[in-house]
Amino acid sequence: MKTTLRIYLSLLSALVIAGCASSNNTPKSIPEAKVYPSNQQSQQSASVAEEPSLVSIQSKYLIKDTSQVNVYLYVDAYRGKNPITAEDFSKIYNLNYVIYSDYGTRDRQGYGNVKLDASNVSRVGNKIVISFQVKSPNKDYGVLLSEISQTGTLKKVLNDLTIRFKKQSTSEVYGIYTAASPEPLQRHYINSTEPFIVKRLTEGNDKLHVYYYAHSFEAAGSPMNTAPKTVSKSLDIDSSFTINTNENLRFEKEGLYNIFSDTTQSEGMGLLVVNERYPKITNPEILLGPLLYMSTNNEVNEIKKAENYKKALDKYWLTLMNGNAPLAQQSIRSFYGRVEEANQLFTTYKEGWKTDKGMIYIVLGPPDKVQRSKDREVWTYDQRGNAQNVNFTFNRRNNQFVDDHYELVRYAEYQPIWYPVVEAWRNGTIR
Repeated sequence: MKTTLRIYLSLLSALVIAGCASSNNTPKSIPEAKVYPSNQQSQQSASVAEEPSLVSIQSKYLIKDTSQVNVYLYVDAYRGKNPITAEDFSKIYNLNYVIYSDYGTRDRQGYGNVKLDASNVSRVGNKIVISFQVKSPNKDYGVLLSEISQTGTLKKVLNDLTIRFKKQSTSEVYGIYTAASPEPLQRHYINSTEPFIVKRLTEGNDKLHVYYYAHSFEAAGSPMNTAPKTVSKSLDIDSSFTINTNENLRFEKEGLYNIFSDTTQSEGMGLLVVNERYPKITNPEILLGPLLYMSTNNEVNEIKKAENYKKALDKYWLTLMNGNAPLAQQSIRSFYGRVEEANQLFTTYKEGWKTDKGMIYIVLGPPDKVQRSKDREVWTYDQRGNAQNVNFTFNRRNNQFVDDHYELVRYAEYQPIWYPVVEAWRNGTIR
């Protein structure tokens, strides 16, 4: 019995240790990027393995004025497992862009080539950040298609970015900046220990209004649950205050903050303040949350009733794996690795793992193909469970906190696809 208890205690300890250390693994490809790999076989020589590669791109924009928009690309670029320097990136890659009137059309509103050098390419953490300006066409809306290509090869990565040229809400005009980056944050969250400033591209100091919500939002429901949603009641504001642009700030209380330049606006700039380890989660009580995607209600309730969450979680995983401690430990790492990636990719006004996209990503992994239109994304999985060409459709919904809130279109027909994959998590097949 004592030996078994020691095994229990060791399982989540490994995860906590991993959560405190930075990872040297190359990030996985994400849905925001369309990656065109070379035709080389996976078994490559050591020299070829050190070739530069682009893993993914994320993007955002800020409106400077009626004639100009600043675009920011956040690129995962590696040589082997090592991040490429900004100087090398500028030498290796080229950047071109086209602005189309909409998805699926060839009606060009603008195009150009961006010269990459030290003035517009920098490294922030493990990411290369590229900034460039595009002229605003006399349109309300457009789709910016950016292409980063490697000189002398056919390798390229595309990124599409919807730009609402005339909207000019708070999130389109103001950016959040930290001491670590001269460019605005792309993500919707910031750590409670992280100082920052809010500013716009043009000069001047503005007073902004902030509403704080301590509310904890629910996690995504089952993809098979087609019952109509009950109308959610409006959120109560727990506190409100004002801040000034260009001043040093720190929001130490965790929760959701919505920033407005004008209180008559219906949409603000949502900022989720999280603990210093996020997007990793290591606290036993928080680790329980994502398990609802692979557990029964009884299993979750049993853990909730336990006096010691950590022991209960260890026992849960060890029981699923029939006492196989190494397999349980590997499954823990795999599952919560997906949770961390979901937090990185999909955090909006709530944690990424709680979103519809986060739920699908955690259980099924990165989609094999993403198709996007103005207000819709379709994720395609070539094969999951016993099914091929499985599609999940996400519709963009208006939201007062962020402009990239998507909801899954649910179908009862997902059941024979979903449950076999969940069972694979439960027996340790996915790892």
